[in-house]
Amino acid sequence: MTALQVQWVAFKTIVVKEIRRFMRIWQQTLLPPAITMTLYFIIFGNLIGSRIGDMDGVDYMTFIVPGLIMMSVITNAYGNVASSFFSNKFQRSIEELMVAPVYPITILLGYVIGGVVRGVMVGLIVTLLSMYFTDLNVHHLGVIVAVVFMSAILFSLGGFVNAVFATKFDDISIIPTFIITPLTYLGGVFYSISLLPDFWQGVSQLNPILYMVNTFRYGVLGISDINIYLAFGMITFFIFLLGGYSLWLLHRGTGMRS
Repeated sequence: MTALQVQWVAFKTIVVKEIRRFMRIWQQTLLPPAITMTLYFIIFGNLIGSRIGDMDGVDYMTFIVPGLIMMSVITNAYGNVASSFFSNKFQRSIEELMVAPVYPITILLGYVIGGVVRGVMVGLIVTLLSMYFTDLNVHHLGVIVAVVFMSAILFSLGGFVNAVFATKFDDISIIPTFIITPLTYLGGVFYSISLLPDFWQGVSQLNPILYMVNTFRYGVLGISDINIYLAFGMITFFIFLLGGYSLWLLHRGTGMRS
C-alpha cells in the first residue's frame, strides 16, 4: 500500500469508529439533546415568547429556533470529540495510534469528522422538531450549510484541545460548563444584540458563537446583527487557529505519551 492509501484507511477507520460509537449509545447522544431543545421550544418559545411578541420583525419562536439549532450542533460536536479522544487516552489506545504510521493530520481529521457528523445529525433532529412549533423558510441554503459545517469543525477542534489537556473525566466538563454555555447564552440565541447598550454590543462581538448564530439566522430568516462576510472570516480564522494548535499538540504528543 502507498502512504496515501495507508492514511485513507486510517482516516476511514477512525471516522467509522467514531460514528458507530455514538450511534451505539444513541439514547445518550441523540435523544437527550432532542428532549432538551423541545423543552426550550415550549418554555422560551411558546410560554415566554407569547409575552415578548416579535424580535427584529419576526415571531419570537421563529427568532430563537436558528440559535437553538446552532447551540445543539456546537455542544454535540464539541462533546463528541472531547469524550471520545479522552476515553482513548484513558484506555491508552491512543498510544498505539501515535506509534502507527499515521500522520497527525489524519488522526485529527478522523476525530473532527466524527464530531461533525454527530453535530449535524443532532442539528437535523432539532430542526425537524422545530417544524412542529413554527414554520421555517430557507433564505440562503448555501449560508446554512457552510456555517453549520464550519461551526461543527471549529468546536470539534475545541473538544480535541480540551481532551488533550484533560487528566480526568471531570476535566472534559469544565470548558462546556464555564465557557461554552455562558458564551452560548450571550451569543444572541435568545435576543438581538441591538437591544444592548453600545458598550455591551462591542463586548458581544468578541464572542465567536455570536457570529455562528447570526450567520445561521441569516441563512434561515434573512436577518442578522452582524456582517455575514465578517462572520465567515472570524469563523475561518478560529478554525485555522485551533486546527494549527491541535496539530502542534499532536506532533509534540502533549498529554498522549506516558
